[in-house]
Amino acid sequence: MQQSAVTESGTAAFDAESDTVVVHVQLRPRRGSTRRCLAALAELAGEHPDVSFDLTGLSKDDRVVRVTVGVELGPRAAVARFSPEAQAAYAFVSAVFTTLYDHMPVYTVEPSGAERAAAVDLVARLESAAEVAVPAPRQPLPAEQFAG
Repeated sequence: MQQSAVTESGTAAFDAESDTVVVHVQLRPRRGSTRRCLAALAELAGEHPDVSFDLTGLSKDDRVVRVTVGVELGPRAAVARFSPEAQAAYAFVSAVFTTLYDHMPVYTVEPSGAERAAAVDLVARLESAAEVAVPAPRQPLPAEQFAG
């Protein structure tokens, strides 16, 4: 299963017809540690490749940045039977709370339209930055090399 995407309108691209259950967890890193929080979230996501989740909201105040993550638990009927998909999603959410506790995770409501739009913008910027080729470091000229 792949991570779902947030559409341009800011709505999560989860299948509404299957009555999918999504839980929202908000991380609240201090403003200076937002990149560290996102990197830790990405690393955690790599450890849970079968879980469908998305960055669904982004906002800030004077002290913290609020990063909201929507985690798809699966179809409502399968969640009630504690399906393997739901178990994997619960394990991911549990790991968010235990691994990223420094970033003050809390369960939250679905993000507002402005928070969704900010998340869409951030995801678009991250994707475009990933497409930019990073040049290789310049090799030192022979005159610049020294024997140590």
